[in-house]
Amino acid sequence: MPDDVRIPDPPLTGHEQLAAQDPSRAAVIDGRTGAVLTFGELNDRSTRFGHALRALGAEPGSHVAVLMENRNEFYEVCWAAQRIGVYYSAINSHLNADEVAYIVDDCGAGVLVVGDGMAGVAAALLDRCPAVRARVSVGPLPGHLPYAELLATAPDGPIPDEREGERMLYSSGTTGRPKGVKRPMAGGVPGTPLLVSSLLAERLQLGPGSVFLVPAPLYHAAPIGFSMGAQRLGATIVITGRFDAEETLALIERYRATQALFVPTNFVRMLRLPAEVRARYDVSSMVAALHGAAPCPVEVKRSMIEWWGPVIQEYYAGTEGAGMTAIDSAEWLAHPGSVGTPLYGEVHIVDEAGMELPPGEVGGVYFSGGVQFEYHNDGAKTAASYLPNGWNTLGDIGYVTPEGYLYLTDRRAFMIISGGVNIYPQEAENVLAAHPAVADVAVFGIPDEEMGEQVKAVVEPVDPTSAGPTLAAELIAYARERLASYKCPRSIDFRTALPRADNGKLYKQVLRAEYLR
Repeated sequence: MPDDVRIPDPPLTGHEQLAAQDPSRAAVIDGRTGAVLTFGELNDRSTRFGHALRALGAEPGSHVAVLMENRNEFYEVCWAAQRIGVYYSAINSHLNADEVAYIVDDCGAGVLVVGDGMAGVAAALLDRCPAVRARVSVGPLPGHLPYAELLATAPDGPIPDEREGERMLYSSGTTGRPKGVKRPMAGGVPGTPLLVSSLLAERLQLGPGSVFLVPAPLYHAAPIGFSMGAQRLGATIVITGRFDAEETLALIERYRATQALFVPTNFVRMLRLPAEVRARYDVSSMVAALHGAAPCPVEVKRSMIEWWGPVIQEYYAGTEGAGMTAIDSAEWLAHPGSVGTPLYGEVHIVDEAGMELPPGEVGGVYFSGGVQFEYHNDGAKTAASYLPNGWNTLGDIGYVTPEGYLYLTDRRAFMIISGGVNIYPQEAENVLAAHPAVADVAVFGIPDEEMGEQVKAVVEPVDPTSAGPTLAAELIAYARERLASYKCPRSIDFRTALPRADNGKLYKQVLRAEYLR
């Protein structure tokens, strides 16, 4: 940690108090450049931009969209929205203009904030998204209001009627179009530690002396959610542009990181480093290495515990906030493969009729006592996630042991989790089906040693004689022109016919089973 950045001991309980008690303490450090955003600066700049957003028409309950690469200003913008009672959607920076425009239009954002690293997409959006009244750029971009000028001219005093806002992040749905996960506004004093923050504070030993490393894109729910939660508790956040195994170890050593957030693929890549590289870095400062978002292979997790010690902690949750389970290293070694016991909410396993099942029996995983959420503009999907008694689900399948430990045995229908990122194959299917050489197509996940799963497509060509590497390459390129590359198949196989029932239902599980043998 740089000598001029101090982290004091007194507990802090609110965003403004964090800045008032020690404004020079680091709120965010960009691990690539060493650039520091202090709590004093974060409070001042988020207040000013909150005033600017209000002047641009962002009233409580309205919506702001954020399309930005990882940078310190990401937190300024999100905290500005958080403190003026609006919903804000952080958008995946790998999406193309069509995909971004859909989200901006669907959420009804009146203000769109973009980073200058998104120049190409931002330019393509200038004549789209008619509901957007104001476009703001962090860094110079034609056709956008300069963020720096808005800050310079905005008031620095208290924002009238300041209140907590809420994230509304987008998660792909089985229809192939992303859905906004809308939760009720907290409505309290901005910056006050929330339930999850308070629960994690004790479990992860988070507090004013903590340094929380987030080597992941901030537009994802866990990175932005956990890191802003840690900031509420006075922790310093260290960000990067993308995950790099050796760089991550170097940052842990350089900043004496005490907590970090990972997905299992990160563990795989760190474990694959040569032994001499792994031994080069001191990771003894780590108190808690939190992971989730995808299943972690038992041997991978066991190897991480052997390397880093009993600091590995796992959680199971979703953007929806329905509930959360957690498990520490000691518990996991006694219950390998489990995702833990409830941290908040209560877990229920139910059958297809909605009846609760006893311990040991497999069924749908539901939560009660958590947040009540809805899928924006999709009442049918919302209704399908709830039972009549109010229990809700993320769509996963599992069972609970008599001791209360949850095990997941399957995931929501056909969803692919690659490197901790959720991918729904319908989007790629819709694109590939439009190619004139494609008669039918199925997209699904197959095992991948490094990423957990990879995207596979099986195509029934219009002309069977065209099947082969040339057509496969053409179809992959076609998909990548129309979708973010991570959503596209890495390989394509061909069949003379795909397995469909008389009613048109595709038996995708039959195809996928061929790759699991």
